[in-house]
Amino acid sequence: MAQIPNLDNSPLNLKSLREKSQRDLINSLKDIRGNKCLVIDPKLSGSLSLIIQTSLLKEHGVELRHLSAEPLLTECTKVVYLVRSQLSFMKSISLHIQNDTSKAIQREYYVYFVPRRSVACEKILEQEKVHNLVTVREFPLYMVPLDEDVISFELELAEKEYLVDGDPSSLWHVAKAIHELEFSFGVIPKVRAKGKASVRVADILNRMQVEESVSSSDVGRPEIDTLILLDREVDMVTPMLSQLTYEGLLDEFLHISNGAVEVDSSVMGVQQEGKKMKVPLNSSDKLFKETRDLNFEVVVQVLRQKATSMKQDYSEISTTQTVSELKDFVKKLNSLPEMTRHINLAQHLTTFTSKQSFLSQLDMEHTFVESQTYDICFEYIEEMIHKQEPLTSVLRLLVLFSVTNSGLPKKHFDYLRRELLHSYGFEHIVTLNNLEKAGLFKKQEFKSNWQTVKRSLQLVVEDTDTANPNDISYVFSGYAPLSIRLVQQAIRSGWRPVEEILKLLPGPHLETKRSGIPSSPSVDSLHGASNGVADGRRSLVLVVFIGGVTFAEIAALRYLSSQEGMAYDLIVATTKIVNGSTLIETFMEKVG
Repeated sequence: MAQIPNLDNSPLNLKSLREKSQRDLINSLKDIRGNKCLVIDPKLSGSLSLIIQTSLLKEHGVELRHLSAEPLLTECTKVVYLVRSQLSFMKSISLHIQNDTSKAIQREYYVYFVPRRSVACEKILEQEKVHNLVTVREFPLYMVPLDEDVISFELELAEKEYLVDGDPSSLWHVAKAIHELEFSFGVIPKVRAKGKASVRVADILNRMQVEESVSSSDVGRPEIDTLILLDREVDMVTPMLSQLTYEGLLDEFLHISNGAVEVDSSVMGVQQEGKKMKVPLNSSDKLFKETRDLNFEVVVQVLRQKATSMKQDYSEISTTQTVSELKDFVKKLNSLPEMTRHINLAQHLTTFTSKQSFLSQLDMEHTFVESQTYDICFEYIEEMIHKQEPLTSVLRLLVLFSVTNSGLPKKHFDYLRRELLHSYGFEHIVTLNNLEKAGLFKKQEFKSNWQTVKRSLQLVVEDTDTANPNDISYVFSGYAPLSIRLVQQAIRSGWRPVEEILKLLPGPHLETKRSGIPSSPSVDSLHGASNGVADGRRSLVLVVFIGGVTFAEIAALRYLSSQEGMAYDLIVATTKIVNGSTLIETFMEKVG
């Protein structure tokens, strides 16, 4: 199964976006005649693997390398660097060129910045005295379709850069990506935003439309009715909790990267000592599409039922009479590799989820969310620190504790900070400073309003039926993600009915109609279920998460979209797919 997802069933023509990125890359390479060595920064190569197959690049005379500080070994006389605008990459490129010059090797060098060039990076090339040997260009890749309803802007540091470094460049990038979508699918008539970054993106987007307007006569009626922008900062509770959907747990324990997990071959039943296997996970895999968003408890039952049914069919094969019966049986056999793959993965996940330590952690997370027993939560974190549990696990709960309490009393804040540094080393002081600057682990300045928010938005749902859910809370077995409750509200009736609650959450909010844009019939009221578009297609809502989104939240959105009477298809766009650990890691830095 290809790692590149099949986008045929996307509610928006994401396939055309992917094909355009493919064409642009191949044309950029064709402009440089002859055989060439394409050197890609390692993280970027993951994103490119979702857009173009390496075989296609090789057909165009391209030799592939990953960028590192090691000297570049290639016979090619033309070297093309495809890199994000990061200063460390400029050092590596400079070393390559200086190494070639010292050995009198003559080559042509091209640096393509993704998605755009940066003055600071070019300054380093000048300082290293290689700028005049390099042709600098841009490859404007602003987004990557991860699946038929998910787009990533591939900005993993967006949250940290904005909240800690005060660097808003990722917000420009997000607005630019949305504006690019508008050039293909029309100007989005309605915008609802919550959070500092989201309101700022809405503003940049409007400025872009003034400076470089999308003409409605070129693209016709807009395909996307509503844009909902949401800061991760508005809901930092959800990502800190352990996700309980199948895809969410795969990410928590095995880390999904660019639509695949890497596991030991033994996990997949292949006995090759020490060999790793990449397992693609996207909607091209029918069984995964069916199970990815289910609560993991249910997935195990579904796989068991399917295996039992297949076993029964197998035992009945001897009595099969007709050709069509045989044909049906063979069709079922074709799904055997998918069955085997997910039975192996689910079995592997069970080794983590059945541990008492994991079950106790889930209980504690719910205690933190209930936020009624401060002392128990405080002592639990204190005990984790003294046991030297993994630092990311401790910080996840610490952030959860701090956010639900609007910070900690000064005495407790100072004490836990001191204990963390004693236990894990003073080099982590930068990490703690970053979390404090971002408002994620801080001193309490005013009384927490978490109880009001939790009650008003019904975030805790008792007796959640995970097998036959009637609410989005099934994704966390009893907790409804705050972020998705807000999206639910934005779709149903806009911000006005929850204005008082929005004021209790971080950052400003905004609701606007962009003037002079012909709206589709469903745009003027976003509440009724009868607002289908005239041609029979459902209206489209684009939900953008600035700072990252979890697989559990995506599952909750898909659940909403699948409900009877829901008049909208939802597409998710995000700066990056995250979980609590990967999000915490972006804030982690060591002294020196």
